[in-house]
Amino acid sequence: MNLNLTTLGFTKYFEEQMLEMKKQSKFKNCVPARVTLEHKHSYRVLAQEGEWLATIAGHYAYTSLNREDYPAVGDWVLVEKMPGEERAIIHQLFQRKSVFSRKVAGLEIQEQIVASNVDIVLLVMSLNADFNIRRLERYLVAAWDSGAKPIIVLTKADLCDDASSLVKEVESVAFGVDIFVTSAISGEGLTEIQALFTEGVTGALLGSSGAGKSTLTNALCGEMLMKVSDIREDDAKGRHTTTHRELVMLPSGGCLIDTPGMRELQLWNQGDSLSSSFQDVEELAKACRYRDCTHQKEPYCAVQQAITDGELNQNRLQSYFKLQRELAYMERKTNVQAKLEEQRKWKQISKGAKKSKK
Repeated sequence: MNLNLTTLGFTKYFEEQMLEMKKQSKFKNCVPARVTLEHKHSYRVLAQEGEWLATIAGHYAYTSLNREDYPAVGDWVLVEKMPGEERAIIHQLFQRKSVFSRKVAGLEIQEQIVASNVDIVLLVMSLNADFNIRRLERYLVAAWDSGAKPIIVLTKADLCDDASSLVKEVESVAFGVDIFVTSAISGEGLTEIQALFTEGVTGALLGSSGAGKSTLTNALCGEMLMKVSDIREDDAKGRHTTTHRELVMLPSGGCLIDTPGMRELQLWNQGDSLSSSFQDVEELAKACRYRDCTHQKEPYCAVQQAITDGELNQNRLQSYFKLQRELAYMERKTNVQAKLEEQRKWKQISKGAKKSKK
């Protein structure tokens, strides 16, 4: 088995990093590989020479304090193959060119990397009773922050009597984002999506359970690679078909990362991505008389006037406020956590220094 690294997405961005790494003698026997699957304590990686089971080197685990320091599906890593075995040791993580993250479920303030080093993020939403424009707004905020290009894929067009009106609703919140309407039954839109995956292009499928991600993966792969489940008839929501993240190679030469359906997407610290997703609200805000206008009850508020005139939907403004509060909360929490982690780091360094003096 001999794979083409270019097909896997190994671009000049990673080649330059590898040249710097290889200057260190400890990496002289290492080769680049891409993480395709993450197990509990190990990974599946694809290198030019083949596919191996890989584990983290001891020195790597010792110096990695945070979850985001460890490899995730889509990452490029520098590995050393064990002689005579189909196993490898991961010594170094390449710097990521893009990363789609969310906050882990529950109360814990920690980042969960959903997919990394992707060129396009396919936000999948079905045109049935599970259609939710507010959820799509949330996905768009996270997608813009990932560094990849967001693309909206509306599935199950065969189950919708008025797809055009729903497409218009999506267009009203997805500025500058390509929208594809698809049907796995009729094949509508699938050829256009396949054309996105030229050699070396990596895409990630993201959406709720039952949106049709696994069906789309099978269509792009040309085979039943992923198991498919029916949706529940009472609420049109799906069962979790995909239970893990996995990178697969497509016949076109591109790569695709399928992900488990998300019941919720709690935003991580998203920087300026809120402005990209809600540019209509922020453009209106520039016309407010008061610079510190909160767009609530202030006089001469251009945002509230737009709602009165029917130019802006009240629910969209409330969604903007909600995501704004959520991001502000995350920023406060992550700043506090960063200080605590820095303190723990220096305590470890101090303990090491004291032991070396003895």
